[in-house]
This record gives sequence, structure tokens and C-alpha cells, in this order.
Amino acid sequence: MGDFTRRKFLQSASVLAAGTFTLPSFVRASSLGTMNDVRIGFIGTGLRGRNHVNNILSYEGVHCPAICDIDPEAITKTKDIFRNKGKDLPKVYTGNDHAYLEMLEKEDLDGVIIATNWKWHTPMSLAAMRNGVYTGVEVSGAFSVDECWELVRTHQQTGTHLFFLENVNYRRDVLAVLNMVRDNVFGELLHLRGGYQHDLRQVKFNDGQGGLKFGKDSYGEARWRTEHSIRRNGELYPTHGLGPLNAMLDVNRGNRLTSISSFATKAKGLNQFVLDHPDGGEDHPYENIDWKLGDIVTSHISTANGETIILTHDTNLPRPYSLGFRVQGVKGLAQFDYHTRRVHVEGVSENHQWDEWKEWFEKYDHELWRKYGEIAIDGGHGGMDYFLDRAFVESVKASAPAVIDVYDAAVMRVITPLSEVSIREGGTPQEIPDFTDGNWIHREPVFALGDW
Repeated sequence: MGDFTRRKFLQSASVLAAGTFTLPSFVRASSLGTMNDVRIGFIGTGLRGRNHVNNILSYEGVHCPAICDIDPEAITKTKDIFRNKGKDLPKVYTGNDHAYLEMLEKEDLDGVIIATNWKWHTPMSLAAMRNGVYTGVEVSGAFSVDECWELVRTHQQTGTHLFFLENVNYRRDVLAVLNMVRDNVFGELLHLRGGYQHDLRQVKFNDGQGGLKFGKDSYGEARWRTEHSIRRNGELYPTHGLGPLNAMLDVNRGNRLTSISSFATKAKGLNQFVLDHPDGGEDHPYENIDWKLGDIVTSHISTANGETIILTHDTNLPRPYSLGFRVQGVKGLAQFDYHTRRVHVEGVSENHQWDEWKEWFEKYDHELWRKYGEIAIDGGHGGMDYFLDRAFVESVKASAPAVIDVYDAAVMRVITPLSEVSIREGGTPQEIPDFTDGNWIHREPVFALGDW
């Protein structure tokens, strides 16, 4: 590379790639060339971060020179992963909340995975892109519309790519239904549903031993996530439900989200949890908290092509885990989740009867899962994390635009602040910005069309 550093080379390649983002992923990668070895760092090595570390260290040609975290326990457990895999221990950046800046400036990284608490996702992503480091960032809702625009503009100014790490896009049943949509099984689409319905009460109150605690001296996400339920009322975690639906509707690639209207129930679930907890009761100080987050938040989203989407956020009540997917068109529909998967197609299914999932799944199981399913299964979250992390690594190696890119990140993350405004205004519809500046009309679908 002569006088060019690896980082300058990557950034130059990224600027070139920015002009080819409408091509399928496998065409982009082959046209740009691929590096055999890449250097990937990690910012945030808690439970989610360590899952990424464990996966990515297993891929051929990946080296990890550095990690960053402020939690000594997380650092120790991450080093154990390196030892178990026979890898050289990374340099550790720690000691203060901004240690990641030193890592990004000093280390010659090709890519970085950001898996910290939500408030750091945007500043860390901006810093990584400005340092020319291919950025993979974990999912969350944004805090403002402006920060979503800042991510987009920084990508456009630097040419550095951002991969939004939405793993549910790679879930096996999601990809099978995506194949059905692309094969026109349901006809023209009209209505879709999804959401995040996950009992997080024991995540929001957690001292590591089953006790009732949140905040600074608690454990895991209770240190920060619970505070959002006290101060915010909105669709706080939209991407697991919305990411797969956006892919099926070709959002940002021939279609776009146009408006959102949100409503919230009263907030009673967490008070009841405290009341019923062995360490809680009527006299517990947590029982008097005025929780802002409605126990069930429902958002109605419209699209440019005339479809509607309903998202549901439900994390404060007792319930089994569910993303509650429904995809419906003029010829039929699929409803699917871990506990229920069923399909009805006019002219194929018996009248008013559901078909068993198995026959449709065997026909439309995605090629990625057919080829790599056996090795993916141990990659986390039933295997979808394997595909997500491998897609990130292959994108870094090829300096190729991400298949879930900064525009997808912006439109999914902006749902959160817009829903907060809508709820405050009694459900008033909020306009969803066009982060592509009109290019959605000409961009072509890319997700899950090639190997990665």
C-alpha cells in the first residue's frame, strides 16, 4: 500500500463503495476486492459484546488487537474468551467513559463492534466513522431525530460504512417468510405487524442474585436500562420487530416509512412487580416511583407504497417472549413466532384453515440456513447471531456497503423519539424523515440476496 495505512486504504475503498450501494452484496464485494485479514476491535464487552467477540474470533482471517470497556469484570471475562480460543490477548482501553476515543485514534483497526448501553451508540459510531473505521453498532432507539441525521451525514462526509446489527433479520423463520414475500406467495402486501414483547422485569431489577435493585450498584442492564422506563414513554426498542418488516417492504429501496402515530397504556406493571417481590412490598421505596413508560405501547406506521405496520412494545408485564410477526397481502398471510407459525394462502390452503408451517418452511427455507445452519446454531440466539457477525466480517473484508446500512439504522432508530412526541401529543401523527434524500426511489433491495 506504499505510504497508505490500512485505515486510509479502507476509507478510500469505502468512498468508492458509497457510489455502488444499489448493487447486490455479492456484486459489490467482488467488484471491490477482498482483504484476507482484518483487524476488528470491540467497544463494550458485556453479555452482548462478548457474544460478538466469541463469534468473530472464530472466523478465519480476523484479528482483535484491542477492546474497550470500563467494567473490570467484563474485561476479565472477555480475556477468558481469547484464552479459550488460543488468541493473543488484546490491548485494553479502560479507566473512563471516553477511553474508546483513544482506542479509535491509536489502533489501526479495519472494523469495530459497538455493544454498549444505548446512550453511547451514536457518539461512538460517529467517532468510529470519523476515524475511518467500518462501524458495527448494536440496536437501540435514538434519543432525537437530529442524531439520526448526524449518523447519515457523517457516513456521507467520511465514506465510512455503518452496519446496523439487527440480528432478527437473520432469524430462520424471518428469512423463510422473506423468501415467500419475494416469490409473491401473499400477493401485494398490505399490512404487517411485529414488536418487542419480552418480560424484562427481572432485567430491570437485578442485583445479580435475584434481588430488587437498579441503578449504579445493580447488575447488567439494570444499571442503565431501567432509568429509561422512569423517564421515557414511547416505542423504546423498535428494531427487532421493524427490521425484518422493513426488509419485506423494501424500505429505503423502492419504499419508505412516512408517518407514525403512537399510544401508550398507563404504567402499572413495574409497581406491581415491586409490590409482589419478596424484597419489595408496600413500604419499599421503589413502590412510589412514577414510571413514565406505558406498559404497552402501540405504534401505527404508514408507508409511501400504501402499506401499514403496527409495532407493539411490551416489557413490563408477565408474558412469554414474542415478536408477534404478521405479514398479510391480497392472497394470504403468515403469522409466525417461536410458539406459533402458520400460513394461509387463497387457492392453496383449505378454506378458512391454517396450513402447517412445515410444508412452507421446507420449500422456502433460505439458502443461508440450508448451507450454514449446522454451524450457525451455536452462534447465539438460535444461530442468527452467526449470520449477523459473519455478514459484518465479510463486509469489512470487502469494504462493501452494509446490507443493513446507516439509512436503515436511521429510519429504525428515529421511531423512538417520534413515538415519544406522538404519545405526548395524544397520538398525533409524526412525519418520518427521508434519510435517503429521495434516493429510496432508485435504490435496489440487497438484504439476503447474496451469501452475505
